[in-house]
Amino acid sequence: MTLSLDTKMILYLLASFTAGAALGAAYFTGLWWTVRRLSKVQHPSKLLMGSFGVRIAMVLAGFFLIMHGGHWERLALAMLGFIVVRKILTFALGPQHVAETAY
Repeated sequence: MTLSLDTKMILYLLASFTAGAALGAAYFTGLWWTVRRLSKVQHPSKLLMGSFGVRIAMVLAGFFLIMHGGHWERLALAMLGFIVVRKILTFALGPQHVAETAY
């Protein structure tokens, strides 16, 4: 069995990475939005569980569609894109450096 990376396969793999990155951006931006709103809602547990349900359903459906037909290579690159975006957003939106004052 010979493996060759033709142009079509490379485009599929690049599209898989991009789709995984888009899923990661949507998931972690939604998580960031949810956490920022928790203190402002009357029932934070409902917001947290509802947001989690929507975000996980979106990501699982996206990964399933990317891997459709048993293409584990596409899934692996989509997961890599997801993790790369996680690292980028964690760095960009991570803990805010608050100046502490001692009184």
